[in-house]
Amino acid sequence: MCGIAGQLRRATRVDPELIERMCQAIEHRGPDARGTFVSDGVGLGIQRLRVIDVENGDQPIFNEDRSVVVVLNGEIYNFRELRERLIKAGHRFRTDSDTEVIVHLYEDSGFRCVEQLHGMFAFALWDARSQQLMLARDRVGKKPLFYSLRDGIFTFASELQGLLQDPEIPRDIDHQALDCYYTYQYIPAPLSAFKAIRKLAPATVMTVRDGAVRQERYWRLTYEPKLEVTDAHELHERVLYTIERAVRRRMVADVPLGAFLSGGIDSSAVVAAMARNSSTPVKTFSIGFEHSKFNELPHARAVAQQFATEHHEFIVEPSAIAILPKIVRHYGEPFADSSAIPSFYLAELTRRHVTVALNGDGGDESFAGYSRYAANMLARRSDQWPLTLRQVIATAADWIPSSAEPQSTRSRAKRLGRSLALSPAQRYAQYVSYFDHAERNALYTPEYKELIGESLAPAVVDRAWRSASGSSRIDVMLETDVETYLPGDLLVKMDIATMAHSLEARSPLLDPDVMELAAAIPPELKLRGIEKKVVLRDALSAWLPRDVLDRPKMGFGVPIAAWFRNELRTYVQDVLTDPRARHRGYFQPRYVDRLLARHFAGSEDSSLKIWALLMSELWHRQYIDDVPSPVTDSVMSCI
Repeated sequence: MCGIAGQLRRATRVDPELIERMCQAIEHRGPDARGTFVSDGVGLGIQRLRVIDVENGDQPIFNEDRSVVVVLNGEIYNFRELRERLIKAGHRFRTDSDTEVIVHLYEDSGFRCVEQLHGMFAFALWDARSQQLMLARDRVGKKPLFYSLRDGIFTFASELQGLLQDPEIPRDIDHQALDCYYTYQYIPAPLSAFKAIRKLAPATVMTVRDGAVRQERYWRLTYEPKLEVTDAHELHERVLYTIERAVRRRMVADVPLGAFLSGGIDSSAVVAAMARNSSTPVKTFSIGFEHSKFNELPHARAVAQQFATEHHEFIVEPSAIAILPKIVRHYGEPFADSSAIPSFYLAELTRRHVTVALNGDGGDESFAGYSRYAANMLARRSDQWPLTLRQVIATAADWIPSSAEPQSTRSRAKRLGRSLALSPAQRYAQYVSYFDHAERNALYTPEYKELIGESLAPAVVDRAWRSASGSSRIDVMLETDVETYLPGDLLVKMDIATMAHSLEARSPLLDPDVMELAAAIPPELKLRGIEKKVVLRDALSAWLPRDVLDRPKMGFGVPIAAWFRNELRTYVQDVLTDPRARHRGYFQPRYVDRLLARHFAGSEDSSLKIWALLMSELWHRQYIDDVPSPVTDSVMSCI
């Protein structure tokens, strides 16, 4: 696990000092070693976290005649099988690392080599003979890659703060991207917060040659055809076998490893599989809160006891807000998933003991674990009603009083009713939006609406929805999340939180074999009424007790609603009503004041909206008001 950076210039030599600065800015991703390669118009840099072939696997890594060089962020889980095959074909290896298989595969297959790689990765490969730079990301987008192309100069890095070390890259804000952020809490690829910078999409290969850029998608998860299930027990055995094999692949490391454990289904399944394949106690790590509604520690503790793990815990308190400057710096652009806070603390705790941690990410998107799937299937029944009737119900729903509890019957009824008059794609977009279209229209000033221009936010969900391969509404929702929410939010959150602490996170449930099997399972076996993850729960009954499998999903929520009404009330109000925030001219002051007042009074829960505005303002202060530079976390913690 590492951080990579580099530049390609057509007319002039790459500045070695720029490559050094870019590496320094992302040193947290790989503090064990730095490697650089500069030759004529190309420069590559790598910050390495040593996990595989600790002694000899430092990068960059070359082929036999040094005409091909690569830097890799990530892990190739099938590197041993690939290495054996390549050696038989005549290739000579100088290391035992997973990175080296890439240069030899490229010699044989060109950019199609990515189709043979089984892992999480973002890499850059320079072919001196063809004078071509190749970049690629893994299938689901576990590893990030940002790039900028201007005036024939191509620059890339694993994180924005690395890319921004290049003073030639303009810092102009992309307000259409920020509009997407206020909608979904993250900025979806290919957009970034800066007009001059873009993100390489998951499952994509990019080649740069003579100033020309070409992109091609090499993989897509498909939901057809479906398995013919005649024996439920046989299907359950196949699910368990595929998960266990994915876990075994991710237990290969030359450094200590453990697992995040929430006590929920997904992380518990991973720990169960690890325990089945480990001769020593698995190290497990959990985070909790004083608020019982958000505290899963008792559940995690029970699973840890069942599998006799070496268990570690940490309690997150309101004072955790002190970590915000560090979070803002590491994400590099506005990011409003509040579970980034416990993720950062969990990564810090875990890194004290291990270098690699497995987690349960991806289970909800493959096996239908979110309540919104059930809610949308319920709303689907109304699609046959006359539009005028659905519009009347939607109008009436607006008059339902707001509730301070988002999951209350009143809140659910209000959301469901307001969505009935929408198209299926619009309805789903509303369920995953922080500020929907009407709310953004009320939030933005006329000047900011003009600055944004045409909103790109509706197309984020609509494009994924329309291109979905499945015929079932359930499959369409799952595929939409795999294309949008999973790579744009969840994977970004975990990658940044863990790499900020030089910790490698591996996600067995995001193994392509697991995802492809889940996609092929008939949707009615995943979601049945309001019962979610049906097939996964039934399969895991062979490993886990029913009290783990049957308890309600808690998620990785944070008690920010209570914090904002109590310990953090003054802080939030001071930041969002500060003259600096008001003078940006983005938001209607009355709307923001009313949002805060209603939340403070307990008449509604606006915590997620407030959090999105808060993180946006803190990002502007750090990245726009002050030009960022590589600084240590100890300095940042004093801000």
